[in-house]
Amino acid sequence: MKQRSVSEAGSTAGLAAGAAEAKGRSRAGRRLFVLDTNVLMHDPTAIFRFEEHDVYLPMVVLEELDAHKKGLSEGARNVRQVSRFLDDMMRDATKEQIDRGLQLPSGYSGNHGKKPSTGRLYFQTRQLSGALPEGLPGQGGDNTILAQTLALQSEQRDARVILVSKDINLRIKAAVLGVHAEDYYSDKTLEDADVLYSGMSALPTDFWELHGKDMRSWKDGERTFYEVTGPAVREWQPNQGVFEDTPEGIEGIVRRIGGDTATIELTRDYRNERHSVWGITARNREQNFALNLLMDPEIDFVTVLGPAGTGKTLLALAAGLMQTLETNRFVEIIMTRVTIPLGEDIGFLPGTEEEKMEPWMGALMDNLEVLTGSQEGGNWGRAATNDLLRNRIKIRSLNFMRGRTFLNRFLILDEAQNLTPKQMKALITRAGPGTKLACLGNIAQIDTPYLTEMTSGLTYAVNRFRGWPHSGHITLVRGERSRLADFASDIL
Repeated sequence: MKQRSVSEAGSTAGLAAGAAEAKGRSRAGRRLFVLDTNVLMHDPTAIFRFEEHDVYLPMVVLEELDAHKKGLSEGARNVRQVSRFLDDMMRDATKEQIDRGLQLPSGYSGNHGKKPSTGRLYFQTRQLSGALPEGLPGQGGDNTILAQTLALQSEQRDARVILVSKDINLRIKAAVLGVHAEDYYSDKTLEDADVLYSGMSALPTDFWELHGKDMRSWKDGERTFYEVTGPAVREWQPNQGVFEDTPEGIEGIVRRIGGDTATIELTRDYRNERHSVWGITARNREQNFALNLLMDPEIDFVTVLGPAGTGKTLLALAAGLMQTLETNRFVEIIMTRVTIPLGEDIGFLPGTEEEKMEPWMGALMDNLEVLTGSQEGGNWGRAATNDLLRNRIKIRSLNFMRGRTFLNRFLILDEAQNLTPKQMKALITRAGPGTKLACLGNIAQIDTPYLTEMTSGLTYAVNRFRGWPHSGHITLVRGERSRLADFASDIL
């Protein structure tokens, strides 16, 4: 099918119904974004995030939103929020105003300092004539949206019409038909997962030459501190791990930063058997940094990223047991994780909430075997230890977290990469006084639909909490599960 060309250099005149009112506005470089249903289900504020450009909603999108409004899932809640936004905008609007396009308000966007919306929202108010190839019948929702976008391309010669969808297959079909299609980017915390904050950095070889001139050092009990001044300090973050990549080099955590001056505290060496945590010792530098963060009473929020077998759950559980049963800092450990699909009923498994969650908690059981396997007293001793631990470790479902407040708990969130930013916020705000939250995950293993490495709630939390003096982050890199698992991770 031969497609008419779209002028990208020209200005967008807007839809025919809104052309007269649009003359007073500067239209240079304007675009018309056609939104797919899944974009609004993923981010209900999407209609406000296109700044000075216009947004178009086909009628089939409104129909699909109506079909998905019922339920307790995150998508259903987002659909209901979109409906409320649209209702607020259309209140007291006349048919003529809707035809000309509704002015997008700036108050809903939540863009954290980005430009406010100044574009217009257009609805499909009449049937547009758009022909699809015979191999693409127009009954399906995706194909109907494609037909509407093709018709808009033909009618709006001076606009650049762009289809925005999180459906990869729809974007592929659009590209085949000559329609410019894009993913929804406004929900991305960062542009590339490779630049995600790792939580630690190596000191340059000339570090002490540039920063050691006015250095001060002192001891506070068993803790050793260094105060250094120099240019490298500007790039550091509170609770970031710094190290010299030499056998005798120091390893420390940045405690305070003021201008070009920083205070570094030497880490406690949890690789030493004398400093083991519930019988567990760190096997590499990253695990040692992770245990320092997990055991630090001044840090309330810890994120640990890493591929399978790097020890995320084991380290967090060992630190929780140590601080719950030995130092009595916490009342109990609460373990939770995402069940896919998140937000729906757990299912009709018999038993209590905890018993229903047990099939999802295989990682907890496996790690408890490791932590209790070395206990003295034989089988009876291990059984008694397991009973004690079960009384102090509670398994909870994320589905029932809303409205709760946890006091003096060590909260472990496993598989956190499957949470959306909104769900991550809902969980973190459950923490009350004395509670510590450890979020564990691998952003390369995301199961939630439409979530990517850049839009995951775990990536969002790492980026947002970076720089807060009561949070810490570390990325584990070396697999320590077994030589078989480590080799398989590399070659498969």
